[in-house]
Amino acid sequence: MPAQESAQQVETWNIHNRIHAFLLDALDAESLAAIPQPKGRSVAAQFAHVHNVRKMWLAQAAPDLDAPLLKLEGPDWSADDLKTHLAASGEAIAALLVRAFEQGKVKGFKPHPSAFLGYLISHESHHRGQILQTLKQNGRLPPKKVLFGLWEWGVR
Repeated sequence: MPAQESAQQVETWNIHNRIHAFLLDALDAESLAAIPQPKGRSVAAQFAHVHNVRKMWLAQAAPDLDAPLLKLEGPDWSADDLKTHLAASGEAIAALLVRAFEQGKVKGFKPHPSAFLGYLISHESHHRGQILQTLKQNGRLPPKKVLFGLWEWGVR
C-alpha cells in the first residue's frame, strides 16, 4: 500500500477514535451509569469494553504496544478516565496500523490491515450505537449539536 494511502487509513482511525472523546465530553456521571433496558452493560462499561477489545488485539498482534495499557475492570469509570484510556489504546492501535500497513498483515487477523481497520471501526461503532440507545432509553441523550457532531468527521 502506498505511504499516502496508509497514512489516510491511520488518520481515519484517529478521527474515529476522537469521536469517542467528543461523545464522552457530553456525558455526566448519571449518563455513564445508565444501563440499557431491561439489563446490560452501562454506558461506562461499554466504553471500557471498547478499550479492552483494543487491548486484546494489541496483546495478540503487538505485545510491546499492549504492555503499558491497563485492562478496565468494572463499570465505574469517569468520562475523564475513559477518555485517557481510550486515547492511549487508540494511539497504540494507530501504531499497530502503521506497522501492519508496512508489513502487509496484522498478526492473528485475516485478510489484511484494511479489513482490520474496518473490523475495529465496525465493532466500536456498534457499541457507540448501543451507548446512544441506552442514553435514549434512560432520557439522557446529549444535545442535538453533539449527536450531529458525531458525524462531522472533517472537523474532529
